[in-house]
Amino acid sequence: MKETTFLKENEFFSPFATKSAETKGRLKEEEPCDMRTEFQRDRDRIIYSKSFRRLKNKTQVFFSPDGDHYMTRLTHTLDVAQIARSISRCLDLNEDLCEAIALGHDLGHTPFGHAGERILNKLNPNGFEHNRQSLRVVDVLEDDGKGLNLTFEVRDGILEHKKSGHPSTLEGKVVSLSDRIAYVNHDIDDALRAGILTIEDFPKADMEILGKNTSERINTMIKSIYNFSAGKDVVDMEQDVKTATENLRDFMFKYVYLTPFARSEEERASEMISALYGYFKKNPDKLPQFYKDLMSSCDIDTVVSDYISGMTDRYAVYIFEQIFVPKNFFVR
Repeated sequence: MKETTFLKENEFFSPFATKSAETKGRLKEEEPCDMRTEFQRDRDRIIYSKSFRRLKNKTQVFFSPDGDHYMTRLTHTLDVAQIARSISRCLDLNEDLCEAIALGHDLGHTPFGHAGERILNKLNPNGFEHNRQSLRVVDVLEDDGKGLNLTFEVRDGILEHKKSGHPSTLEGKVVSLSDRIAYVNHDIDDALRAGILTIEDFPKADMEILGKNTSERINTMIKSIYNFSAGKDVVDMEQDVKTATENLRDFMFKYVYLTPFARSEEERASEMISALYGYFKKNPDKLPQFYKDLMSSCDIDTVVSDYISGMTDRYAVYIFEQIFVPKNFFVR
């Protein structure tokens, strides 16, 4: 029963942890579950959502890569959840809360990775950010428009998970750090796998501090967070590891994320998403019924962004082809 969980949290959690029994609650009150805490319920709702399942066919870095071992938005999300759980466990924080935030943090991400996000941000006069869209997904779009009605703490962690964010709980800060740890390390693996870089290309001084492979680097970063944060009302790395991690992140932006190869792929995604955006904004009657119904309470730009950002990569390509690619008149 969840009362046993409450007792364990009171006895073993850090005084700075977020206790399940002390949640600030949901937007709409609900009858509590006999077995699960509120954060456990949130985790389960996210896992069973349609937007979570769609993450398996959304780009992380490389569009439609050849090979089965490149990261997708779903495998990235699971990576973040695992790292966040490891950190929260060693700091005696709320592992269930960390996991729920981590599993939900990218639900609003666009097709074609951050390229898709940048494109929608340019097209939508209201702007577009994937963290805000993730909150909109769980509040408004999921469950046929009823939303998932998550707790304040999970919603806050989802909204504030970006590097520039300010989560109100230590668990939210854990997920924000875990997100960076995850994408820096698995994007290195993908860059090596794609042949864009070799291990010798990476800054040697930083790699010596962090480790020569993914396992060593993640272990170094988690240990550093523990060394700096244990017993404190803070979650951060020791300065030398933090600096090396930021240097590695900057290196990835320069030599992977913003390379001519990546930019050429972004141009293709931009043309596709721009065409879809313009078409549905001009022809809102062509939207699926769910999104047409949303227009009674939302502006057209928000609704078109909702529809396009919810697409997987392959669904976006399919819809583009259905609308814009001429069909063969001669069927054999």
